[in-house]
Amino acid sequence: MDDTSPVPPAQPALPQAGGPAEAPRAAPPEAALSTGAVARRLGVSPTTVRSWERRYAIGPAHREDGRHRRWTPQDIARLELMCRLTAQGVPPAEAARTALGGAGEPPGPAEAPAPASDEAPGGPGGGLPLGPVRPECRGLSRAAVRLDAPTVAELLDAALAEHGLVTAWEEVMAPTLHAVGRKWATAGERYVEVEHLLSWHVSQALHRVRPRPAPPHTPPVLLACVPGEQHTLPVEALNAALGERGIPTRMFGAALPAEALHDAVRRTGPRAVVLWAQSRATADQALARSLARIEWGLRGARTQSALLLAGPGWGAGAPVPGSVRLHGLRSAVAVIAAQAPPPAGSAAAGAAPGAYGS
Repeated sequence: MDDTSPVPPAQPALPQAGGPAEAPRAAPPEAALSTGAVARRLGVSPTTVRSWERRYAIGPAHREDGRHRRWTPQDIARLELMCRLTAQGVPPAEAARTALGGAGEPPGPAEAPAPASDEAPGGPGGGLPLGPVRPECRGLSRAAVRLDAPTVAELLDAALAEHGLVTAWEEVMAPTLHAVGRKWATAGERYVEVEHLLSWHVSQALHRVRPRPAPPHTPPVLLACVPGEQHTLPVEALNAALGERGIPTRMFGAALPAEALHDAVRRTGPRAVVLWAQSRATADQALARSLARIEWGLRGARTQSALLLAGPGWGAGAPVPGSVRLHGLRSAVAVIAAQAPPPAGSAAAGAAPGAYGS
């Protein structure tokens, strides 16, 4: 919540008797960041940043007594240079001397490149093709390239806590995952381990999001990948986002067989079925059409579930009559939240009372 209470104007310095007025102490620049924010940007722990300052005197140029450290763009540029050098195998002491010395002097604020557009440095061979993204993406990609699992987990949790799940997924997790995937696709057999480590930790971070209890007897949303589809992270993100909002789900993960999906729809009577396809090769339109035709419930009150197609494999439009295309996590959550649950009298045949509770 923003603090809207009025702030009294600063009082001018009063002249001392017999002497000139004391000059006010200069305030740190507006763009200065805390140690924690700098650490997230660099993809290292705050302890590492403090250790470098203590051991190698590579700290903020401006610091007030009794105040937290505040890092300016020039200070951060020195740390970024040190990160690049240490990632290339240069000993930390030598990297710090270079970063602080004339040869490694960072550009001034007017010349400094926009940090969010740089590629994240990795080991020999260059960085990840991130493009214009949040600074946290750079830190996360650096930690992933270093295979620094504890820092990857810490940065993911920090992004979720600071931005919320939907923004953290769309603006931190997904861009970094895409950058790792592009790097892997253009680097032969390299970076596979980076992609696997980052994907596993993103999945774990999403699973740590606690769902809100759903109202009793609320029909669930079924989430599944088409047969042959192994990419589950976007569906895991949707599962976590719906849980945050108290919308119950049934998550079936990767490559659910068609017959099993049909049975699950008939047994649970869902509000909606989300079917994910990452590529055109796995997007099964015949399966989607068969799901759209499934009716369930008691005689005289049979109904159907909304069919929502997600993932780039389905193309731009809705290839199946009566289906809805989902585009992006934020939009998907809004579409599902707006779906009306099935009528109260149309419980799925064979479902016990209370079977819809999450």
